[in-house]
Amino acid sequence: MIQGVLLAAGYGRRFDPSGHRSKLLATLPDGRSVAWHAARALCSALPGSIAVIRPGHAVLAEVLHDAGCRVLESRDAEAGMGSALAHAVRDSAGAGGWLVALADMPWLPVATIRAVAAAIDQPERIAAAACDGQRGHPVGFGAAHGAALAALRGDSGARELLRTHPVQLIEAGDDGVLHDVDLPHHLQRAR
Repeated sequence: MIQGVLLAAGYGRRFDPSGHRSKLLATLPDGRSVAWHAARALCSALPGSIAVIRPGHAVLAEVLHDAGCRVLESRDAEAGMGSALAHAVRDSAGAGGWLVALADMPWLPVATIRAVAAAIDQPERIAAAACDGQRGHPVGFGAAHGAALAALRGDSGARELLRTHPVQLIEAGDDGVLHDVDLPHHLQRAR
């Protein structure tokens, strides 16, 4: 079984350098938060997905739980995306692979998430959503990459794995796989 992992532990400093406003809790035009949309899409495709957050973020935990995620508080996540992903992989060590999505990407199509997960049909496979040939998210890793993912540290995430292994691109036909919320005006992105 492919384990969904939502990385929701970032600081979002570009969104609000003062740290007072969380981009993940910011609302989209429908009134739901960025994180809720990202989590809901992931959990619709992969029920039982894990959302990784930093400790002490009760409101975010509640939002992610409401969207269907199992929430994993991780002190490791404070060190960055790679450390957060490593914690989630260690927490789900028996999985047949991992599909990694980002909580600041609320426009991922559920069908694309399912397609990337389905592409993880061999332990060595790495697959990623793409739009017009440009790699985006989510990204899936077969079980053979578990040890490397579990050993990640810091904020570079799985970039080295993506750089050194073949990645099967799954064309989404939707640029939602390329867009995240980094700045306040990104909340108004038209669909």
